[in-house]
Amino acid sequence: MDTDLSMNLIAARTAMTQNSVQIAVFKKAHEMQTELINSLMQTALSAPPPGQGLRVDKQA
Repeated sequence: MDTDLSMNLIAARTAMTQNSVQIAVFKKAHEMQTELINSLMQTALSAPPPGQGLRVDKQA
């Protein structure tokens, strides 16, 4: 009977650990996606306004 209880406790602890790892991986993936989106948005917002940068000024 003690073995059944200890096996149940080990199984519960294992499940908790697996859930914690899954949550950590999900959070890290979300952070990486957010950083990528922010990087792309900064690049898009720093682009020259429409009508500029289309031609090269060879006299400069």
